[in-house]
Amino acid sequence: MERVAPTASLSVDLEGLADGLQLGASVAVNGCCLTAAAVNGSTARFDLIRETLATTNLGGVRPGSGVNVERSLKVGDEVGGHLLSGHVAATVPVVDVCADVGYRRVTVEIPAFWLRYLSLKGFVALNGASLTIAELDRENSTIAVSLIPETLARTTFSDTTTGDRLNLEIDPQTQAVVDTVRSMLPELVGPGRS
Repeated sequence: MERVAPTASLSVDLEGLADGLQLGASVAVNGCCLTAAAVNGSTARFDLIRETLATTNLGGVRPGSGVNVERSLKVGDEVGGHLLSGHVAATVPVVDVCADVGYRRVTVEIPAFWLRYLSLKGFVALNGASLTIAELDRENSTIAVSLIPETLARTTFSDTTTGDRLNLEIDPQTQAVVDTVRSMLPELVGPGRS
């Protein structure tokens, strides 16, 4: 990664995903929506500003590191998972990895502020992958996701270890509903009843 104050530059070999990529197009890298600042063959360059470096794990990407990459959804494309925007809320630490043949369970610690928007069997995005929450422990502020062989083959999760930091994206519709209910609850319950 080349540092340019107050930004950094990240170049990614997109391989076949670079086909038709135009300057200014959006590409999700580890779940963070980035703008293509340059395209040279299959390699795209993205500029990372301070906010991106402070909020995501992209500042820790080193030459040769693997990243999860996804091109923007086009109208008419099949939606094979949950809709993601690429707006990273925070980075979260991996606190446990349980691995077996063709299976991995990754547990991450979620800040309390963001944990209120998550539910068991609901979805969460980690490093740009939409995943189902397999375990939720509010007391310890953790969630776990189970990764099938197909997910492991198409993402960097097979290399994830304890201590890694993953980009967290929360569903904005769930966030809007929860925030609306929380703000309206005192009115709905009435004085002295909450």
